[in-house]
Amino acid sequence: MSWTRVRLISLAVCALLGALLTGATGCGSGDAREGDEVRPSPVGKVLKNTDEEGRHYREVDKKSAPEVAIEIQPDADDGWDVRLTVHHFRFSPAGKEKTAEPGLGYALLRLDDRPLSVLRGPDHHLAGHVVPRGTHQVTVRLHADDDTVWAVDGKPVGSTADITVSDPGPTHEERTTTDPPPPASASGGSPPPAYTTDAARPVTSGMGAGG
Repeated sequence: MSWTRVRLISLAVCALLGALLTGATGCGSGDAREGDEVRPSPVGKVLKNTDEEGRHYREVDKKSAPEVAIEIQPDADDGWDVRLTVHHFRFSPAGKEKTAEPGLGYALLRLDDRPLSVLRGPDHHLAGHVVPRGTHQVTVRLHADDDTVWAVDGKPVGSTADITVSDPGPTHEERTTTDPPPPASASGGSPPPAYTTDAARPVTSGMGAGG
């Protein structure tokens, strides 16, 4: 085989490889072109939709999507016990690498759409002073460790419960200073005391939870 023929074969092979590489590059750039509604991802699809702080939603199939339910009960110290029930989801430890893995991450607790606490487990205590008087929505959403929000059909995976805080009832001291004294006895003696014990009456918080 002459040197000229060898050179021609080499040039043909180079041209073929160049065409293949160009085609592969074109396909890749087409998938990632700017302005698409979603971006390809190893775990679901990252949408343009974001939460209130700008974290993108991560769309996953409904069959394998994480699920969460929230339950809130008042405790004995005028606070709230929060309990999460999750399916297809595991809580990751703090400090984990910021990468998205299927069914793994943390929960973000929100009070009236305001971020409140990051939860790395199903149980949380909400102090009473954190929740002002009135009716409020407590929402939990599930996040991947890269801070994206798990989503199904364009909506974040989450759950919401309502809680209501009302004024506490009057204490024993408040009652004794505001209640009118009873009338004097017929014999002219001193009226009986308003209470027969010095122990303070318990304060009634009037709190309740609904979900």
